[in-house]
Amino acid sequence: MKNFFYALAVAGMLLAGATADGIAANLVAKVSLSTQTMTVTHRGRVLHRWRVSTARRGYVTPRGQWRPKRMHRMWYSRKYDMSPMPYSIFYHGGYAIHGTNAVSRLGRPASHGCVRLDTANAARLYALVKQVGPANTRIVVTD
Repeated sequence: MKNFFYALAVAGMLLAGATADGIAANLVAKVSLSTQTMTVTHRGRVLHRWRVSTARRGYVTPRGQWRPKRMHRMWYSRKYDMSPMPYSIFYHGGYAIHGTNAVSRLGRPASHGCVRLDTANAARLYALVKQVGPANTRIVVTD
């Protein structure tokens, strides 16, 4: 019954001119490649602003918008020597947001393409995505 009322509310919002993306994406993790930062907003309110590391020279962090596809509290990269990727949120193929212990590199490009965060911050983001749900989360990578 709860799902019926939720669907009814969403339908009403759509009829009123809201977009499905606008309704569902109440948690947004926006990564700026130029400033090497992530801004996390919930329903338009800034919750966190963190330093990140994205792709270093010779690699790419794709730009675009995605929903999280899968999440793992701990993942080991089969492509890069079983490197640990704590609190991984995979959003586009093998690209993920995940924790790192290489915190001295945060704030500048240093990865093979993933978005690296301080592990404590990755845990916070992971918990937020779990709380609101991947379907209600959007990951945006810009400039």
